[in-house]
Amino acid sequence: MKGRHVVVTGGRGALGQGVVTVLEARGAIVHVTPPELRFDDEANVAAYFASVPPLWASIQLVGGFAMSPILETSLAELEQQWRINTVTCFLACREAVRALRRSGGGRIVNVGSRAAVTGSPNMSAYVASKAGVSALTQSLAAEVLGDGILVNAVLPSIIDTPANRAAMPRADHAGWPKPAEIGEVIAFLASPQNTLTSGALVPVYGRA
Repeated sequence: MKGRHVVVTGGRGALGQGVVTVLEARGAIVHVTPPELRFDDEANVAAYFASVPPLWASIQLVGGFAMSPILETSLAELEQQWRINTVTCFLACREAVRALRRSGGGRIVNVGSRAAVTGSPNMSAYVASKAGVSALTQSLAAEVLGDGILVNAVLPSIIDTPANRAAMPRADHAGWPKPAEIGEVIAFLASPQNTLTSGALVPVYGRA
């Protein structure tokens, strides 16, 4: 990854910091998106990617989580999860493809969720939005393979972050995947060493 330019959306969060640390250790030049950038705004996303030097990879970590029983979930809450997870990923992927075509190819890595493939109670809005990320990843992978762009997603279980530990203080935190561990998987998928894998939804569950 030495000297290669990589965009990381959401790189200031707990997972993002782990991913950025791994990428920088491999020599990547990491562009962490500014916190004021709205990734559900077409013009903002397009302008940001147009400003980045010739791109090698884009890693989409921006997203959000909410849970409630289906009868207590409003349409507005569903739409909010869709915008923060599916729409942000779609716009970043679209503009990443535009930039990567100019560069002659590269890598895209998205972040889905184990819950979106296994199901989980009281998470219908979140699961639907993350299922959109998974479907987008696989469809886009087929579309841009001929451009030399490989597109994959990782599917975390619950990640070992301070916020998650505070929310579940009695859980077995040792079994949860660490941000840096997930970062190692993402770094491989985003690297030149990955020459074959595209369209994959890679489990990063740990023992959670």
